[in-house]
Amino acid sequence: MKNSSQKSRFSGLMNYIGLLGALVAMCALFSFLSENFLTLETFKTLSNDIPTLVVMAVGMTFVLIIGGIDLSVGSVMALAASVLSTAMVQWGWSLFPACVLGVLAATLCGVVTGSISVGWRIPSFIVSLGVLEMARGLAYQVTDSRTVYIGSAVESISSPIFLGLSPAFIASVLIVVGGHLLLTKTVIGRHWIGIGTNEEAMRLAGINPRPSKIMVFALMGLLAGIGALFQVSRLEAADPNGGVGLELQVIAAVVIGGTSLMGGRGSVISTFIGVLIISILAAGLAQVGVSEPMKRIITGLVIVGAVVFDAYRRRNERAA
Repeated sequence: MKNSSQKSRFSGLMNYIGLLGALVAMCALFSFLSENFLTLETFKTLSNDIPTLVVMAVGMTFVLIIGGIDLSVGSVMALAASVLSTAMVQWGWSLFPACVLGVLAATLCGVVTGSISVGWRIPSFIVSLGVLEMARGLAYQVTDSRTVYIGSAVESISSPIFLGLSPAFIASVLIVVGGHLLLTKTVIGRHWIGIGTNEEAMRLAGINPRPSKIMVFALMGLLAGIGALFQVSRLEAADPNGGVGLELQVIAAVVIGGTSLMGGRGSVISTFIGVLIISILAAGLAQVGVSEPMKRIITGLVIVGAVVFDAYRRRNERAA
């Protein structure tokens, strides 16, 4: 048992080193290709663009660890943003209760996905596809299929306040730290890892995995709602078409960070580095003038490479 724990720690350390090495190499490459890349302004812009992706990637890390997947997060984020903006603009609500309502709407979507998937033992990707369509449709209904402009009432959340960093970025980093502690230092975190590793063994140990799994999907919804708040504050508007394809970016960042698609293994810190990698890759490719189709091809190759590497690592672990 001790050897297994030491192996796990060593594997996690090597994963951190590998990801940080890739991040440094990528920064070095783009700074060589573009003289404007390695500047303070670039990294300020990046740091204030990523909070939505960061918080949603934390939630997706938990979902993948328990062996699930949630494809609805982009639409759920759009719904939360639509509810928030409509409450402020049309109903005259102040910022705080409107934010609470938007986050609650997103959390409810997560509860629905988790309850149906767990209660009826339906694969979560199928259920979340249905929730994806429903959430998007509700976003259109709430906004009457139009972008809702809020204005400066929400801009303070994404306005730089300290060293060029915004409250949204600082909050997203705190969520990463909290997510890491939740996963590694609490009983519920160990339960999630155990569920993803061997759910039947957890049942035989007298632990009911159902409440924990539903909680993870609810948490994913809640974090999608917080991500919606960050996005609305940055754009000062809510677009019912917003977040289309965002679930793919979220999953890509988590997979690049080393979380297994098969469940049972993952790290919130690694996911954060994965978000940085995918964001720096996109920014660097844009600065060197790579076309949009080629950017997508390169990003796709990186994701496929991460999945292949994960499969290779799992095979070696089984052989050992």
